[in-house]
Amino acid sequence: MGRSDRKKSRKLWLKIPIIVIILLILGVGVYAFTVYNNAKSTVNDKMQSQVDSIDTSLTKKKLNETEALNVLLLGIDSEEDQAGRSDAMMIMRLYPETDEMKIVSIPRDTRAEIVGKDKEDKINHAYAFGKEDMAVATVENFLDIELDYYVAINMDGLVELVDELGSITVDNEVEWSDNGYDFPTGTGEMDGDKTMSYVRMRKEDPEGDFGRTTRQRKVIEGILQEGASAGSVPKIKSLTEVLGNNMSTNMDFADMKKLFSGYRDTRRNVDEYMLDGEGTNIDGVYYLQVPDEEIQKGHDILTEDES
Repeated sequence: MGRSDRKKSRKLWLKIPIIVIILLILGVGVYAFTVYNNAKSTVNDKMQSQVDSIDTSLTKKKLNETEALNVLLLGIDSEEDQAGRSDAMMIMRLYPETDEMKIVSIPRDTRAEIVGKDKEDKINHAYAFGKEDMAVATVENFLDIELDYYVAINMDGLVELVDELGSITVDNEVEWSDNGYDFPTGTGEMDGDKTMSYVRMRKEDPEGDFGRTTRQRKVIEGILQEGASAGSVPKIKSLTEVLGNNMSTNMDFADMKKLFSGYRDTRRNVDEYMLDGEGTNIDGVYYLQVPDEEIQKGHDILTEDES
């Protein structure tokens, strides 16, 4: 794999701070749902959307018994040239007994069989072809795993979420300027648009995707701190509305409450892995070809506790 192809893959695969979705499920978002009376209808009527390949009865059984769960996280890019594609895909394995979370990330350019299309294409095209149903089925087939839940959020949701909070405070470690914003080292405040520029920076971070992940976590910490403050309590209703307008999931309101009570501490210990491969061009289109042994490693991470 050439250096230019590797750099291209790494700077394209993760354009949205997808771990923010974890926060929405396990933290501030669920807290909001428990406070306001309209939360149940917001979740069940506006956000919930079931998919055929997930066995809801089996998932609920595992949730009731507080067993390990697999959650697919989809970041839907709202940019005009990428609308409708899941430009970030992560599978989150939650271990409530040990308060651990393991995350396997799939680069968006990964070449994979698109279930229901009988063709190979970039894995992020599955969502564009068949929304959540096809994305879930394709990821399950690619890694040979069973998913329990999926969560998809529009990029605009991040901007709106931070703006509803007012701003977040982040301790930045890499100095750069981008999109009219300056990011000096040290502690600084960011609104939604500046937060988006912060997590989307591609070229200036010497640690590449590892640095991007660090910035994502710093954004999460900022949202947690601001969301937990007393001044944010009056904003919870509007935060719920932001989620309702930008997020879809097969969870219902009862599932979210159980996740909050039984799985929220899994976010304290996170171990992440990103699948890697070689860049290749097929008929003039760039793909990331992930080898079988790398796919198997992702499978093993997400199933290691299964007999």
